Amino acid sequence: MDASDISFVVMTTDVFGHDLTGMKEEIPGLAVLVDHEHDAMKNFLRSLNYTERPCVHLEDDIIMCDNFYERITGIICQHSEDVIQFFSPWKKDVTIGTRYMAGREFLFTLCFYLPAGVGPKIAEYIEGHKRRHDFGAPWDFIMADYFKEHKIKYLNWCPNLVDHKVCTSRIDTKRSRYRVSTSFKQHQ
Repeated sequence: MDASDISFVVMTTDVFGHDLTGMKEEIPGLAVLVDHEHDAMKNFLRSLNYTERPCVHLEDDIIMCDNFYERITGIICQHSEDVIQFFSPWKKDVTIGTRYMAGREFLFTLCFYLPAGVGPKIAEYIEGHKRRHDFGAPWDFIMADYFKEHKIKYLNWCPNLVDHKVCTSRIDTKRSRYRVSTSFKQHQ
């Protein structure tokens, strides 16, 4: 696998979407999925079904490390068969570093990688999940259920390659504005 084999897709909204100029300049061929229906879950499912190819899924409210594209594609090419998480809030990321984690611990979808064919399988699973219509669009929890049921571990990459912008959630304004990485370093 090389970098050209990897698709990149970002989810945004037509109302409060963040400026994607820097992201578009950094990531060749970035697909932008705009949520015109104001249904975050539906847009997330669109992103999972976007391609059968290996794919990096992004949210629009991220801060990327320097040389993001070069770094992320290099990591993926070495671990192309693994689910990889590039953002996490775990305090132990600083002391333990990169490690495989149980799928049930998967949390946050700011920037993650799925091997070929996995996205559509997760989308199908989410469609039939009992929490599909819960408030707050809990797709990361449902993904964790999928990984747990299918005995899939994921690679939690540290230091994280992205951080979460300090901002109010468009999905649930009661969420903390400070959902940030403990291991992100802009200049890696």
